[in-house]
Amino acid sequence: MILRARLLLPLSGPPVQDGVLCLSGQRITWAGPRAEMPASAAGSGGDVLDLGDCVLMPGLVNAHCHLDYTDLVGQIAPPRGFVDWIQAIVGHKAGWSVDRYAASWRRGAAMLLRTGTTTVLDIEAVPELQPAAWDSTPLRVVSFRELIHLGDRVPAADVVERAVNDWLGMPASARRVGLSPHAPYTTSVDLLERAARAAHRRHWRLVTHVAESEQEFEMFMYRHGPMYEWLKGQRDMSDCGQGTPIEHLDRHGYLEENVVAVHVNYLGPHDAGILARSGASVVHCPRSHDYFQHLKFPYAELAAAGVNICLGTDSLATVRAEPHLPPPPRLDMFAEMREFQQREPGVSPHEILRMATAHGARALGRAGDLGELVPGAVADAIVLPYSGPAQEVEEAVIYHTGEVRSSMIDGRWVMEPPR
Repeated sequence: MILRARLLLPLSGPPVQDGVLCLSGQRITWAGPRAEMPASAAGSGGDVLDLGDCVLMPGLVNAHCHLDYTDLVGQIAPPRGFVDWIQAIVGHKAGWSVDRYAASWRRGAAMLLRTGTTTVLDIEAVPELQPAAWDSTPLRVVSFRELIHLGDRVPAADVVERAVNDWLGMPASARRVGLSPHAPYTTSVDLLERAARAAHRRHWRLVTHVAESEQEFEMFMYRHGPMYEWLKGQRDMSDCGQGTPIEHLDRHGYLEENVVAVHVNYLGPHDAGILARSGASVVHCPRSHDYFQHLKFPYAELAAAGVNICLGTDSLATVRAEPHLPPPPRLDMFAEMREFQQREPGVSPHEILRMATAHGARALGRAGDLGELVPGAVADAIVLPYSGPAQEVEEAVIYHTGEVRSSMIDGRWVMEPPR
């Protein structure tokens, strides 16, 4: 197949006018100007599909999501403190059945698909949803089993072993699973170390929320604050008072190249360097950040240290919903890019787009395979309407609203282009 578009946005380089994308099966064989396409690029008998006045670009990579919380949109007002929010969401979830979680998961996946995401790193708090949820969507979902370990009633070894065995026992789990020790404050050192070893042996990725709130930072750094008081009767607090949450993970050998650190809103003076040396990636969720009214995200500090920074949606439980402004918010990476640019106007549109594509692919261990339109990459692409100047296309893409015109995953249309 040969796809032609007025503008090709490969994100490995500048926009290409009158561009073509040549595919063979699930892979890209060539991308560039139509006038320069080699005769051999598309193989024999390739059909040309002219997509017209549009932008053809990589599918978006959502580096952090909780699909099963989608139906919590607008249910929890922005709280006064982070512990208040934790208690509120636990209360809301308590009455949900597995069927309700499943319906919420499917709605979230459909939202992402319609708004251009082709790959999502999702946290699975309800393991019973898989593998049926995977089968319900063409979206490429990489699922991370959430692990929590506060007390000693169940050994950390059993928690990790059960999660690993559950994943290994599922069909088609290769390259689509990992582990997610929830956060430093909800896990024991034993669990962190065992999860890291288990993931390393199987070449899995790890996802962990860390340094998300000021209350978490106070707990680990100073052994006081609302989170410390709330948890001191539920977990061993001897790991507190020894440094920042990032230093805590580093001290116990958790931070490596396969780790995706989510949020990272509150840093100590050495934390950016620790993350950079470890090779771990950081995921920023701009609308969630706004919902909690955190201090300014330390983008400049992390970027200067060389940390790979990605974008994610988090869940709709942490997106501001205005009842008098329909429709309600939805999972949408374009909305996250717009929110980020408003907060960081000095970051180029090209870099923001890479944070929503290639950087997420790198966090997943698939740099050059996802998130870019380059030869050898998986044929994941989306099509957006656009008739403006080529030099303005990247900024225009960030401000795209609504559904994408069409979407392709693994070389197959999952939202067909108009004929």
